[in-house]
Amino acid sequence: MRCATLVVLAVLVAGCGGMQQAGRPGTAPRRGSAAPRLFDASSVYRSMGALVGGGALPFIASVRYLAGPTPDSTLTLFSVSLTNQTLTFQRRGSEFVAEYHVEVSFRTDSTSLVAVRQLGSDEQVRVRNFQETLRTDESVIYQQFLMLPPGVYYVIAMVRDRNGPAFARAERADTAPRFAGPALTKPIAVYTAEGRPARTAIPKLVVNPRATLPYGPDSMRFYVERYGAPPGAGPIVARVVDGAGHELWRDSLRLAGGPDVSSATIVVVPANLPVGQAELQTLPLAGGDTTRTRFLVSFSNQWVITNFEEMMSLLRFFPRQEWVDSLRRAPADRRPDVWREFWKATDPVPMTPENEAIDDYFRRVQQANIRFADEGGPGWQTERGEVFITLGEPDEMLDLSNGIDRSGMRVLRWTYASERLVLYFQDQTGFSRYRLTPTSRAEFQRVLMRVRQARP
Repeated sequence: MRCATLVVLAVLVAGCGGMQQAGRPGTAPRRGSAAPRLFDASSVYRSMGALVGGGALPFIASVRYLAGPTPDSTLTLFSVSLTNQTLTFQRRGSEFVAEYHVEVSFRTDSTSLVAVRQLGSDEQVRVRNFQETLRTDESVIYQQFLMLPPGVYYVIAMVRDRNGPAFARAERADTAPRFAGPALTKPIAVYTAEGRPARTAIPKLVVNPRATLPYGPDSMRFYVERYGAPPGAGPIVARVVDGAGHELWRDSLRLAGGPDVSSATIVVVPANLPVGQAELQTLPLAGGDTTRTRFLVSFSNQWVITNFEEMMSLLRFFPRQEWVDSLRRAPADRRPDVWREFWKATDPVPMTPENEAIDDYFRRVQQANIRFADEGGPGWQTERGEVFITLGEPDEMLDLSNGIDRSGMRVLRWTYASERLVLYFQDQTGFSRYRLTPTSRAEFQRVLMRVRQARP
């Protein structure tokens, strides 16, 4: 079976053994381990039906279905989303090259040793400079079409780094549907789509495995096919509903093609969509079965934050508080517009799709959660977390006098040489709950104000 390899929106796409370069630079946390998420992204994507690989090589995989040439065949589209940062790159001449192996098998049950269908492929990622190897956004997409008999399967996906020890595995039960009569497929989240003239052909799709829409600045696209439509069949209705079933968006569109197969691309504009999970429903205008696909609206395609109130809380230490306040005060119907303005005003490198200032801020929030978890709550909400997030890594961190001062309190000292700032944290309870001394709090506020005023 032949399939196409495409590049779109600087996303690297592989299929049928092909690989092309994605040329968008970015920044990333320190190499060596996968960056943990602010929230449990794994549970979010699993609830949407994705296969989620964790550990040192996290990935998101999806399995989508279209009609095959006969009722006893189902065209299956398997895809995997990766980030450059999780792969091991080696320098080869003027390029940096990473190699990975991807496998997927469809078994009749979880104990079966024989797969009904299985595929494996070795792939390469080539980039021009070291900075691109550190990208933490969705920078690599592998996709492959295969044919399955309709039925219930146990799907097992595995990705392995061929230049290092990292690997990850995910599995779940899924059903390949039988398209024996008039039918409408579940919408497939895509970056680009071009329909096919007949069920014997392969559509030209670049799939979006994460089915995630960044809040405000972009649109979400879904590909849908209909089979066996009678002559003069009317349009289909597409609508988005929230978790409570409230309609958030609606449109109708006609499908192009013939009675064997017709198709359309649904474009969902997020202007009126809240942050969080939503469901796209499609049904024939004249009546019929409704198909459903879940997708995610998040504040960023890199950071899975799906709650507006949580977002406002997380931004409490962001240097541009005037923009945080404007977003907080905005009515719900104005939030996407204000968020776009926020993004544009705080983006230090407008020529890149990322907002490096926001990404760097959330990386510090993540690091604070890890480093200061000893206080029993979210590390970013501690006073050490506040200082770390706003001023960055100290030049020196000392535990004074074996951690005990004359009053019996544990004392930590942080030094920021370039700011001529020395801060003292005291643990007055004995339970590792460190607080800035009053003098240090005043000095910290003074320096923080000066630093923020100096920033563009």
